[in-house]
Amino acid sequence: MQVFYKGHLVGDYVADLIVEDKIIVELKAVKLLGKTHEVQLVNYLKAARIEVGLLLNFGSSVKVTRKAFTHSESA
Repeated sequence: MQVFYKGHLVGDYVADLIVEDKIIVELKAVKLLGKTHEVQLVNYLKAARIEVGLLLNFGSSVKVTRKAFTHSESA
């Protein structure tokens, strides 16, 4: 998908998985998820105008983080 900022194309983003245009799933395989991973997911949600995202980490143990973003928050 193309990502725009203030009406200008700033790049392309390829999601790991988008489910029925309603959920972005980001897959990681790191020891620990950091705040940057969560911020990245929220930025993807904003760019795609999708409200629900799942961050799945398959590091030392499986961890799932759910993020929700309503587009009214960006106004």
